Amino acid sequence: MVAGFCSRLRIRELVDAACPVRDTAELTHGQVIEVLVANRLTSPAPLVHVQAWARQWAVGEAFGVEPELLNDDRIGRALDAIAPHLDQLVGSVGLAAIEAFGIDVTRLHWDMTSISLHGDYDDAESGFARPRFGHPKDRRPDLKQIQSGIAVSSDGAIPVFHRAYDGAAGEVAQVIGAMQALQRLAGPQQVLMVGDSKLISYANLAAMIADEVGFIAPASKMFVSAQTLAGLDLATARPVDYIAARDAGKSADRRGVWHVREDTMTLAGPRKNDPVLRLRRIFVHSSARAQAAASARAKKLARAGEDLVRLERGLGSRHYPDEQAVTDRITAIGRARRVSAYLTAETGTDRLTGKPTLAWHFDAHALDAEAATDGWYALLTNLDPRQADTEQVLRHYKGQEAVERRYQAFKGPLAVTNLYLKNNRRINALITVICLALLIFCLIERQVRLALAARGATKVDGLYAGRPAVPTGKLVLDALTGIRLIPGIGQSPPTIPQPTDLQLHLLDLLDIDPRDLR
Repeated sequence: MVAGFCSRLRIRELVDAACPVRDTAELTHGQVIEVLVANRLTSPAPLVHVQAWARQWAVGEAFGVEPELLNDDRIGRALDAIAPHLDQLVGSVGLAAIEAFGIDVTRLHWDMTSISLHGDYDDAESGFARPRFGHPKDRRPDLKQIQSGIAVSSDGAIPVFHRAYDGAAGEVAQVIGAMQALQRLAGPQQVLMVGDSKLISYANLAAMIADEVGFIAPASKMFVSAQTLAGLDLATARPVDYIAARDAGKSADRRGVWHVREDTMTLAGPRKNDPVLRLRRIFVHSSARAQAAASARAKKLARAGEDLVRLERGLGSRHYPDEQAVTDRITAIGRARRVSAYLTAETGTDRLTGKPTLAWHFDAHALDAEAATDGWYALLTNLDPRQADTEQVLRHYKGQEAVERRYQAFKGPLAVTNLYLKNNRRINALITVICLALLIFCLIERQVRLALAARGATKVDGLYAGRPAVPTGKLVLDALTGIRLIPGIGQSPPTIPQPTDLQLHLLDLLDIDPRDLR
C-alpha cells in the first residue's frame, strides 16, 4: 500500500532526479528514501534497526530493495544527499500530491512545532536548520530543539508543505517565507492562509495584503487588548449555527453556543510612511471557552488559597522564620499558581513575638475584569465580506485544529517525539522523510473516507475494536498490519493467505492490490 502511494507521489523519481547516483550503485537514493518513508509508517525505528525491520517486512518484494543493503551507513548517505535539495523535493512532491489526488489548496492552515534533540550539536553545519535552545512545546528546556512548520489543506487536512527551522527561530518571522512557498504551490489560485496568533504582525499582514493572499488569525492582546474584550456585551452579538466537532454527538442543551459580532480596526506600521492597514475584526464568544476559563480560574484560586493557608499555619516555623521568607514564598505561590495579577498580600513582623505576619486576599476588581473577557477572542482578516461573511470567517478559522491533529500524528504514530542523529544536515533530511510519511498517512485517511462517501457511508465496520468507526490513518494501518504475503515462485503469482474481511474491504476502498509488486 505504501509503495503504491509513493509511486503516485513520484517520490523515487523526484529524489533520483535531484540526487543521481553512479550507474554502478546497488541502490538509488530514491529507493532508500521510499523505504524510510515505509519504515516510519509501519514500525518507526532508529536507523541502525531499519535493516532488521526490512527483513521482516516485504520490503524486497514491495520496493525491489534488498534488505541487506539497508545498513545505517547507506541510509545516512541518502539523507546527506537529499539535504541540499529539500525545498525542491518538498515543492515537487506537494505538487504531485495536488495533481494526483485532486487536493484543493485554496485554504491552507499553517503552524509550527518544536522537536527535541538528544545531543549537543555544537558544530552544526551551516545552510541547514540549526539545533538551538528555545521554547519547546514538550517543556524540555534542557534539550536543544529544531522546529518544523507544516501547511495542511482544508480538503482532507493534507500536509502539502513543510519546512525545518532553527531551534531559536521566531515563529512570526517565518510567515512571509511560508506564504511565498504556499503561493508557488497553489499556482494561479488565490490562497487563504489561516494560522494562530503568530501570523499577526504588521510586516506579515502588509506582505499578505500586497500579495493578495487572504488571511485569518486570532489577535493577541498586543493587537486587541483585554480591556477591549472586557467591554464587549454578549447581547450585541448574534448567535451562529456552528457546532464544534467535540459537541457533534451531544444533545442541543449540552452543546457550546457561539456568538459573533464584527467591526473594523486599523493597524499602523512602525515607520511614519508605512501605510495604515484596515482590517475586519471578528469578535467571537464561545460558551464552552467561557466555562473552561471560569473553571480553570476557580481551580487555580482554590489551589493558591490552600498554599496560602498552609503558609499561614507555618508562620514562624523553621521554613518561614522571618518576613523575607514569607514574601519569597508568596511570590513563588503567585508565579506557580498564576494568580499574581489578583493576589494582594501584606507581610510584617509581630512586635511582641517577633514572628512574621501575613494578610492576603484576591482582588475582586481584578477578578471581575478578567472574568469579563471569558469566552471572547478576536479574529483578524482581510477577506472581503462578499468572500466570507462573519460566520464563514469563524468556520474557516475553526479548521485550524487540523494542523494540531496532524502534529499529533507527527509526534505519535510516526514517532518524532525526539531525535538523535549524527548532524543537523541529517536531522533536516529526516524531518522531510517523516513529513512525507505524514503526507501518505493523511492521504490514506482521505482516500478511504472519499471512497466511503461515494458509497453513502462514513464508517468502516469492525475498524475499531470490532465496532464501526470513522477511518483514520492509524486505524487503517493498524488493520492492515497483520497482512501477509507469499511471494510468487516461477509462474505462480504472489498470494495473500487468509486476509480478513476488514483487510479486503480496506484494500478495495483504497483501490490497491498488494500483489502488484515492483
